[in-house]
This record gives sequence, structure tokens and C-alpha cells, in this order.
Amino acid sequence: MKKVAIIMGSDSDTPIIRKAVDILDTFGVPYEVHVYSAHRTPVEARDFALGARDAGFGVIIAAAGMAAHLAGAIAANTTLPVIGIPVNSGKLSGVDALLSTVQMPSGIPVATVAVDGGANAALLSIEILAVGDAALAEKLDARRRADHDAVIEKNKTAEQEFNK
Repeated sequence: MKKVAIIMGSDSDTPIIRKAVDILDTFGVPYEVHVYSAHRTPVEARDFALGARDAGFGVIIAAAGMAAHLAGAIAANTTLPVIGIPVNSGKLSGVDALLSTVQMPSGIPVATVAVDGGANAALLSIEILAVGDAALAEKLDARRRADHDAVIEKNKTAEQEFNK
């Protein structure tokens, strides 16, 4: 199975990354976590992206706040799918990071999840890997069924409490 690379622009992004790691652990998907900055360690970030496919990665998740150039810088140096997580780390509540991540030029796509959306970044990376992995696809189907069933139970509880 291909690995997922998770890169954060700063170790202050760890709480968001932890959400992604928890999901990947649940699905048994291997991953590595690194701290590389598009601005403070641009050579290391570029070198990681250039070698990611040969290192066995199938998807890269990149989390950054404020200027949030990390996902774009990674995507510019690989043809692997890159998923950006804009991080709420400033006065603009992550909107600056969202715009920096989602507004990529034509030819260098970055899939972007919600601000602080670590869990969805992990799930999207699993969906990408599951295109070629039937067992992983079945785990996703099971997760969706469990999520469905949980909402149905919550509906029953709400109906019993309020619909008299």
C-alpha cells in the first residue's frame, strides 16, 4: 500500500495533523509526518516533493496557515495528488490560508479541504488510495455505513424527545 505524506509548515499545526493521523491509523494506512516550511526550508520541501513518489508515497497532505504556500510549493514539485489543509493561525481566522491554498494557477492543482480540516484531508487521501485498493475501499464503505447509522440513531433519539 502506498504511504501518505503529511507535511506541516510549523509544529504549531500539530493539533490539526493529529486529526489526520488518527483517521489514517483507524484505516491502517501508513504515513510519515514532517515539518517543512515553504519559506524557511524551501530546499528541503522541494527535495521531499521531488522524491516522494520514489519513496513510496501516493498522496501528500500539506497543512499551513497564514500565507499558506506550502501545498502549492509541494504541488509544483510533484505530480502526486496534494491535499491542502488551510490552518487557522491568525487574525483572519484561516481565510487567508484558505485563499492561498485554493487559488492555485492552472496546471498545478491542489485539492483543498476546510480550514483545520485534518480529518477530511485524511479521508480524501484514503479515497484516492482506495481507487486501486479494494480492501481499503470496503473500509471506507463500512465507515460511511457506520456514520449513517449513527445519524439515524440520533434522529430516533431526537424524535422521541421532541415529537410527542
